[in-house]
Amino acid sequence: MIYIGCHLSVTGGYAAMGETMGRFGGNTFAWFTRNPRGGKTKPVVPEDIERLRSYLAGGHFGPLVAHGSYTMNLCSASEETRANGLDMLRQDLERMELLPGNLYNFHPGSHTGQGTEAGIRQIADALDLSMRPDMNTCVLLETMAGKGSEIGGSFEELREIIDRVSCGEHMGVCLDTCHVWDGGYDIVNDPDGVLQHFDDVIGLSRLKAIHFNDSKNDRGSRKDRHEKLGQGTIGLEAMKRIALHPALQGLPFILETPNDDDGYISEIHTVLSWFDAEENDR
Repeated sequence: MIYIGCHLSVTGGYAAMGETMGRFGGNTFAWFTRNPRGGKTKPVVPEDIERLRSYLAGGHFGPLVAHGSYTMNLCSASEETRANGLDMLRQDLERMELLPGNLYNFHPGSHTGQGTEAGIRQIADALDLSMRPDMNTCVLLETMAGKGSEIGGSFEELREIIDRVSCGEHMGVCLDTCHVWDGGYDIVNDPDGVLQHFDDVIGLSRLKAIHFNDSKNDRGSRKDRHEKLGQGTIGLEAMKRIALHPALQGLPFILETPNDDDGYISEIHTVLSWFDAEENDR
């Protein structure tokens, strides 16, 4: 079983995103909680949220995966940038409670010269100031490619953040296939080994979502450039093996490939066809 979808624009409203994904043939989707490059957000209309909840209740959708702004850096050397990031995080998590039971994913951040340990501490501190024991949202740290001063280029760094958060039971990880490949993990030739390492370090029970992207780069490049499925260095056969991997069944897979709507529809149907073929072979 797989839940497959892509990023959608919230401009037309929350209910419209669900209806759009239904037309695309998918059964999950992601959206940015605010402008991904600028941090601005539009007001939430309670009636729109309720229409989305009603739409989802009538179908077979899996968990949804909201994405924090790229400008939200909880571990910048700039105190002002960290404070702005904390405000974004708090506001985003409050909004997520309007759609209980879903996932909120964000890039851990870049320490901008402070060092990894300082960055990890600051990220965890911001999460402690924003999360509550009674919250209904699972907060996901995204695996990163490790470019520059990014935090999260290794599973060990993500584990350190989780271990420092007092509400760690509400924490999980979103694994980005492009990012881990660019970060050096060999998901093409040894997906079992990569997932076993993830399990040893973090625990597969914390793996809650997949960003399903091919890569323009060679393994270990630490560049983070997504490619369409089958057109990159990971390749279609390896992407198929990942999608069908027993350890990943039931997770939402979110496409972040460089596509237009028709391209996303095609990729969604390609992924679903892999599962149809597997069912027919049984």
